[in-house]
Amino acid sequence: MTADSPRVLVVDDETQMVSIIAFALETQGFTTAAAGSAEAAWRLAAEEAFDLVVLDVMLPGASGIHLLERLRAHPPTATVPVILLTARGEESDRLAGLLAGADDYVTKPFSPRELALRAQAIVRRSRRAPDTEQIVNGALVIDPAARTASHDGTVLHLSDVEFRLLAALARRPGQPVGVRELLNEVWHTTETAGGRDMIKTTVHRLRHRLGPAGGLIVTVRGVGYLMPALDAD
Repeated sequence: MTADSPRVLVVDDETQMVSIIAFALETQGFTTAAAGSAEAAWRLAAEEAFDLVVLDVMLPGASGIHLLERLRAHPPTATVPVILLTARGEESDRLAGLLAGADDYVTKPFSPRELALRAQAIVRRSRRAPDTEQIVNGALVIDPAARTASHDGTVLHLSDVEFRLLAALARRPGQPVGVRELLNEVWHTTETAGGRDMIKTTVHRLRHRLGPAGGLIVTVRGVGYLMPALDAD
């Protein structure tokens, strides 16, 4: 492993599952750390920097969803990408995870290689050199180079996927952006199965982050979403 190998925190209380995931990730160039509970994972995430968290929903004590919400609520960990592991058929867990800020999910049982490839794609996106041109729409200011966003002077603490979605809409003020286009630009996929729900839950989170300005993200029924073109105050 090299010094700049992506670091992944694997959170699962089944030691065999941790070993399987860690082996798959390490063969693809990742370094890994492990935690068997939400509390242990929180301590590690608060003390060390990770490029990705692979998080099981079912954990002893606090659930994976609770940990995800805690990570997203604190600026030092708010932007770390998270892949959620859910039991097959537990759609409620997947939706709750996306709503809480997960960037992707994988259902058990899964292919360890597929998980590793998804992890590679997410880390590659988060490390990609951003556009340098600042985006300004009214009181909303987005700096892709610094990866910061603020509204009316208030800093918005966004996950990576939330930031990309906000930027995608703000780059096209007054223009409806379709579901397929958003999936391609924000999630880098053309797979639409479940895509509408994924976008819908991310939009819901963004509106919550924007607070009183949540109305900036407008639903265009049958098409997608848009952000109106606004004049600077």
